Amino acid sequence: MSGLRLAPPTEADFPSRLRSPSVTSRVGLWLGISFGLCFLTGLISHYAQNPTQPIPFPTSPSWGYRLTQGIHVVAGTAAVPLLLVKLWSVYPLLFRRPPREVRRLVLDGLERASIAVLVAAAIFQLATGLMNAAQWYPWGFSFRSSHYALAWVAIGSLVVHVAVKLPMIRSALGADVEASDNDRPTAVAAGALSRRGLLRTTWLAAGVAALAVAGGTVPLLRKVSLFAVRDGEGPQGLPVNKTAAAARITDEMVGADYRLEIVRGDQRVSLTREDLVAMTQRTESLPIACVEGWSAGAQWTGVRVRDLLDLVEAPAGAEVEVTSLQPSGPFRRTILQGNFADDERTLVALALNGQALNRDHGEPARLIAPNRPGVLQTKWLARLEVAL
Repeated sequence: MSGLRLAPPTEADFPSRLRSPSVTSRVGLWLGISFGLCFLTGLISHYAQNPTQPIPFPTSPSWGYRLTQGIHVVAGTAAVPLLLVKLWSVYPLLFRRPPREVRRLVLDGLERASIAVLVAAAIFQLATGLMNAAQWYPWGFSFRSSHYALAWVAIGSLVVHVAVKLPMIRSALGADVEASDNDRPTAVAAGALSRRGLLRTTWLAAGVAALAVAGGTVPLLRKVSLFAVRDGEGPQGLPVNKTAAAARITDEMVGADYRLEIVRGDQRVSLTREDLVAMTQRTESLPIACVEGWSAGAQWTGVRVRDLLDLVEAPAGAEVEVTSLQPSGPFRRTILQGNFADDERTLVALALNGQALNRDHGEPARLIAPNRPGVLQTKWLARLEVAL
C-alpha cells in the first residue's frame, strides 16, 4: 500500500514542453476559424429552413447551399483533431492551484466555469453534428433546435475565452513556437516530438479528417473520402436519404388514382401524372444538397411551378404550402417562398437524369428548386396551395 498515491496530480506531474501556450494558441487559432465557419454556415442552413424569412433566402447561385453545407461538415470534422490536441495541451491547467487572494480566486473560478461551458458545448456540437451526418439519432430531443441553441452558447463562450486570454494569445503567437517565455515553470521535459513536429502532425490530422468527408460535396474526392456519408450511388445515379418504404408510401397512393392538387382559395385544379407530362416540360441542372453535408448534381425534367400556379391565377410572389403524400414526418408540409415559386428553375419534377422518377426519388412527382435544403425538396407531391 505504500506505493499507492491518493493525492490528485499537480501541474508538476505534466512536465512536457509540448503542453505550452505556444502550441495551444496556434491550434486554438485554427480551431476558432473552424468553429467560426461552422457557426456562420450553420446560421445559413437554419435560416434557409425557416418557414418565415424577413429577407428571402436567395435562389442563386443554385449551388450556394451545397457549398455552405459542405464547408459546415468539412470544417466541423477538421475541428475534431484540433479540439483534442488543444484539450491535451491545456490539461495540466486543470490541476493548477487556485490563487489565495479573493479577487483573483473569483476571476479564476469564472474563467474555469467559462472554459467548462465552452468545452461542453464544443463536444456536444461536434459529437451530435457527426452523428447527424451519419443519420444516427440516439436521443429524444430535436437535433435542429438543440444544435442551433448550443451553437450560440459555444460561440459566445469562445468569444469570452478569447477575450480573457487575448494577452497570452498575442504573446504566444508573436514569439517563436519554441520560445519558453509563456511556459509553465515545470514544463521543461523534452517531448517525443518538437513543438513544430506536433503542430505539423496536428495540421495533417485535421487535413486527413477534412479529406475523409469532403467527397460528400466534391465528387472528385469520393474515392478517397472514406467517411463521407454518401458515395454518390443510388437509383438513377443519385443517393437517397429517405426511401418510399420509410415514408410509408404505398402503391395505391401513387397509382392510377394519383392527383396533384393546385389550390388557391376556391380555385382548384386536379392533375394526373399524365396531365403533368402533357404540359410543357423543362430540364434544369440542379444540385440536391442535404444538411448532413452530402450533395449531388442531376438533370431534372418537369413542369415549372410557376406554370402550375398560373392555372389558379396565383399572383407573383405568393408563398405556397407544399404537401407530401407521406402520412407523417417533420417535413411533410413545407413553405415554398415566393421567390422560389416564381423562379423559372423551380420544377415539379417528373424525371431524373432522363428517366421517370424512381419511387425512392419521389415518384410520381417531386419538388426541386435551386439553392434549397434537401429536406425541403418535397418528394411524393400531393398538393400545392397558394397562401392568401
